[in-house]
Amino acid sequence: MALDVAELLEGIAAGKRAAVSRAITLVESTRPAHRESARELLVGLESLGNRASGGAVRVGISGVPGVGKSTFIEALGSRLTADGHRVGVLAVDPSSVRTGGSVLGDKTRMPQLAVDPNAFIRPSPSAGTLGGVARATVQAMAVLEAAGYDVVLVETVGVGQSEVTVAGMVDTFLFLTIARTGDQLQGIKKGILEIADVIAVNKADPDDPAREQEARAAARELAGALRLVRGREEWAPPVVTASGLTGHGVDGVWEQVIAHRDHLGADGLRDKRARQQLDFTWALVRDELEQRLRHSASVRAIREALRQQVLAGEVPATVAADRILAAYDADE
Repeated sequence: MALDVAELLEGIAAGKRAAVSRAITLVESTRPAHRESARELLVGLESLGNRASGGAVRVGISGVPGVGKSTFIEALGSRLTADGHRVGVLAVDPSSVRTGGSVLGDKTRMPQLAVDPNAFIRPSPSAGTLGGVARATVQAMAVLEAAGYDVVLVETVGVGQSEVTVAGMVDTFLFLTIARTGDQLQGIKKGILEIADVIAVNKADPDDPAREQEARAAARELAGALRLVRGREEWAPPVVTASGLTGHGVDGVWEQVIAHRDHLGADGLRDKRARQQLDFTWALVRDELEQRLRHSASVRAIREALRQQVLAGEVPATVAADRILAAYDADE
């Protein structure tokens, strides 16, 4: 990839989609040469001045399997672009640890939003680790904001540690769920309720009274569960109902997202983002140390033999770790 960072910055400032796509590919790359160019790019993005105080509205969106995240995001994104917003969608895919790439077909799952000139959809692989999620996604958000996207939606797959990671890089974390027969809380972990800022029960279709009634019952049950889990916090996460398929209630969900942002206020938002930047600093340090360890000549020299010894039970993990670190120190 022949890179002219100055040209790339010029294209991003002009909002050119090809430049935005190339820039995100660059910041996701783990190749040492690309990482250096990515750092140069990110410094340049700061100087563009497009990310004013407050910046874009950053929303993390997660939900249980089958909740209809893509349908909901397409409905929400289409509403926002119709109102004059420019919307970027980043889909974090932790499952790509196995393949090294993203397996999400977001542009086929969001066909209308994919062709909307005011929207940009990007499957974003995790780069092998949750640290990769943090590095690639935070930097991709910076690219989108510099290109003039004023709303960034970060979709996560499934319910797990990646949700906690994403919640630590957005302004508002939106959790989608659906009404289920029997235990309405089935599949929802307490940890998700602890980090959610807004909860929406999806598939509350007004054309199906029974389903809508079930969704409202689930919303009431969730609101009760939140009172037990969260107690009397300054911000009580609202539980609302919506239908991504019909668009019913989607505006109400967005109103709650904005209400949460207003609750934070300018000072609260600035403090939250400052804390996130500090956490991100250490995430970058850990990620960089891991990359240096992987590229260490001395570590490469002993890695395969040590792997075989650990698998054969000849060397315990603690001793193997000490030998790897000693080999790395020998490079210094």
